[in-house]
Amino acid sequence: MQALAQATAATFETVRFVLTDMDETLTYQGRLAAQTYDALERLQQAGVKVIPVTAAPAGWCDQMARMWPVDGVIGENGGLFFQRAAEGHELVRKFWHAGDKLCGIADRLAQIGQQVRDAVPAAVFAEDQAFRLTSVAFAQPDDVATRAAIIAALRHAGADVTVNNLWVLGWLGNYDKLAMTRRVMAEIYDVDIDADRDAVLYVGDSTNDTPMFSFFRHTVGVSTVTRYLPEIPTPPHWITSGPGGSGFVEAADAVIRSRTNHAV
Repeated sequence: MQALAQATAATFETVRFVLTDMDETLTYQGRLAAQTYDALERLQQAGVKVIPVTAAPAGWCDQMARMWPVDGVIGENGGLFFQRAAEGHELVRKFWHAGDKLCGIADRLAQIGQQVRDAVPAAVFAEDQAFRLTSVAFAQPDDVATRAAIIAALRHAGADVTVNNLWVLGWLGNYDKLAMTRRVMAEIYDVDIDADRDAVLYVGDSTNDTPMFSFFRHTVGVSTVTRYLPEIPTPPHWITSGPGGSGFVEAADAVIRSRTNHAV
């Protein structure tokens, strides 16, 4: 990893999309700072489309897609994409699974959640579980053994699994952040990311960002990513000096500076 401060003004001149994790990447210690929100607006004003790609629940994603200066939100680690409609306050909602399968998926996830609770009595559902549509989440436990037991129980039940700084997350469908990103970029923006990887910069902080760090060439980790590097096979190319939202501001400034330089 290189310090992001060493990037030149031309480094990110091809970037048209900033994709970013949310928890502890846009936020820090659970809060969204005014300077981070301002950075989202400045990217938008510079003509850069911003899409949070997060493990956060559908309920949070609904609010972000409606009210934040972003172009849409990929949520629940790839299970859904919400985007504000061009006119009015409605949302366009797309799911990894076809609509007729969602109810069955939700029922099976509820069963899996109970199976995990039976197998690991110390497992606690995430406080936001009620707002999830395509995943089951457990609060990140304090001890490593409980975390490993939750992961094992989810996998035994047939779920896909990842972890971040808040949750141990399970879902069904063999997708991840990158798979849904590939679908959204192609279907919504007519961008083939396999052919045009340099159109995207990704910012993240933890283990569930691994597929994105491995695929894209323009990748930035906020400073706290160092905690998770043993679990990330391909680290981000750049690292910020600040954690969470302040690190995201550094990444936003670098992209805006490159676009300004490219326009001159």
